[in-house]
Amino acid sequence: MGTSVPARDTSGTGEADRSGRPAEADRNVGAAGAVGNGPSRGADSTTATATGGNGRPAAPTGNDEPGRSGRRGAPVPPRPGHSPALSTGVPRAAARIGAFAVCQAAVIAGFGLLITGPAREFWPMTAEDTAVEALEDARTTTLDTASTIASALGDTATVVGLTLLACLALVLVPRLPRWREAVFLAVGVSLQSMIFVLITASVDRTRPDVERMDDSPPTSSYTSGHTGAATALYAGLAVLVLSRVRAPWRKPLAALLLLLPLLVGLARLYRGMHHPTDVAGGLANGALSLFVVGRAVLPGHSWVGRPPADAMDIAVAAAEERPAPAQKQLTVIVNPTVTDEATQEQLRLVLAQHGYRDTPFVATTAEDTGGGQTAEALRAGTELIVVCGGDGTVRAVADALAGTGVPLVLVPSGTGNLLARHLHLPLRPAEALAAGLTGEPRALDLGRIEGDGFPAVHFTAMAGAGLDATMLEETSDRAKSVLGWPAYVLAGAKGLRTPRMRLTVRLDGGPELRRTARMVLLANIGTVQAGAAPVPAAKPDDGLLDLAVFDPRGAGGWLRAAGVLLRAKRRGAGGPDTRRTDTGGGRTSDPSRSAPGDGGPVEFHTFRRAELAFARPQSREIDGDPVGPGLRLTAEVRPGALTVMLPARER
Repeated sequence: MGTSVPARDTSGTGEADRSGRPAEADRNVGAAGAVGNGPSRGADSTTATATGGNGRPAAPTGNDEPGRSGRRGAPVPPRPGHSPALSTGVPRAAARIGAFAVCQAAVIAGFGLLITGPAREFWPMTAEDTAVEALEDARTTTLDTASTIASALGDTATVVGLTLLACLALVLVPRLPRWREAVFLAVGVSLQSMIFVLITASVDRTRPDVERMDDSPPTSSYTSGHTGAATALYAGLAVLVLSRVRAPWRKPLAALLLLLPLLVGLARLYRGMHHPTDVAGGLANGALSLFVVGRAVLPGHSWVGRPPADAMDIAVAAAEERPAPAQKQLTVIVNPTVTDEATQEQLRLVLAQHGYRDTPFVATTAEDTGGGQTAEALRAGTELIVVCGGDGTVRAVADALAGTGVPLVLVPSGTGNLLARHLHLPLRPAEALAAGLTGEPRALDLGRIEGDGFPAVHFTAMAGAGLDATMLEETSDRAKSVLGWPAYVLAGAKGLRTPRMRLTVRLDGGPELRRTARMVLLANIGTVQAGAAPVPAAKPDDGLLDLAVFDPRGAGGWLRAAGVLLRAKRRGAGGPDTRRTDTGGGRTSDPSRSAPGDGGPVEFHTFRRAELAFARPQSREIDGDPVGPGLRLTAEVRPGALTVMLPARER
């Protein structure tokens, strides 16, 4: 089966097969069945699948992947872009949570019916009242105050508030949001509460016959809801501290967090609200809820689709058995701030499936965002570059590849991913990588731009000045990582207060055009996020760049601008309110607008070279990266300067 490669220890979410076998996949059936994407039966011995990373599905890896059967004898090919080997496994995990929750509720409720029924005359149940009465006799003013504080730690308002704050911190504070950990905590606390309600409805137990220091809610004494909620919250935080924090104080902090549910339970006994077995039931309910959710959600556990120990061996064997063209020397340029380790491990497995073993992953840095790493890879003889990052990383790598003819595989991992969206590439990293590795080379244009304050560089998507650049400057990395591209929309609303700019435009050596504008865009592509098309006719392979001048006035002007863009998008060219300058590219328009303030809210031109001069320094951006304010931008097209690997259907 080929040379064995040491298995990689990943914490991914893909699943090996329908049976969930963790170690050895069945090589005779392609090592995988369907999980989360409908039934799939593997029958091709030359196809093996692997799992890893964050569990996102990988695209089909050729014609060898097993298909799904429709009617008998008529196999149906799998859905494009969905490999059962790299499925998220979310439906399966949710089903397991539900099944185990039902069992958990039944067991704890059954124990409650036992202690209130056949076992109530046996020890230690017969000693419970004595224990509660002893605590009543030991009450003092100091202990009363301490028990009030401890009991409050398990109050509904306290638990809900602290859970919400902890989940927000897990999303907002780390460099990359910890969504799994936030879901673990929120679902663990919620599941405990749901099971508590079921148990109290099933077991009717009166509270201890002592003076109770709190108002008695109209629920059964069994189980202690305060104790269960405190266990789910504070023990859940302890689990996250022990598994995610590396500081020396993590163990003392975790011990303190684990002590809090015990203090809450003791306070409930002291205050005469529960029997000892009620508190024990609450501890069990909270702990089991955390266990069930943790197994289903947290990385590194089997229910999230942990890859088999020999996942890399399976992937390598699949590549060796599958006929494939000669492999090129390949390097992956990865931005670690937007691509976590789990995703990188998943990409390694996809590479291995396609015959690329021991591929170097080179990380970008704040000082070198991809250009230096790409240049070094080219000097080392690399024949294929994979870029895994956002628009800024793609731009830096493309700048280094311009004119070399070395193909590029796009693996979008950022917020905008403008070029990938325009090319209709998969936005899930594993799918995008598989699509690129099996694609065909296609020559795309690049824009070359320079200005005062920065050297000449290339851009792949768009550059501009004014409102869009201000919007990008106002959007923080934290907002982008949490909200994604909608963070730009929120920042853009603030930028509407910026004053209108005055500029002159010279296209392809023609006459100067004087304009006022809210923003100008120099575009190699037309579409952006959510299907919006600010420059509808721009194409990355037509040998031209497009200029869009936006000058709406008031709310009505923005509505008119939106109408122009919608009409232009439907027609693939400018609507009646657009004007274009004929630069020899086959697109003609009225070039007569030479005075500021007249005409429509949006104006389009095509060009090979454009020179923009601003009356005052303006914010500027290149492929989503602000480059500082300045007075000048000069852009020209470089036709076919970048080679990108695209699926055949995109040609």
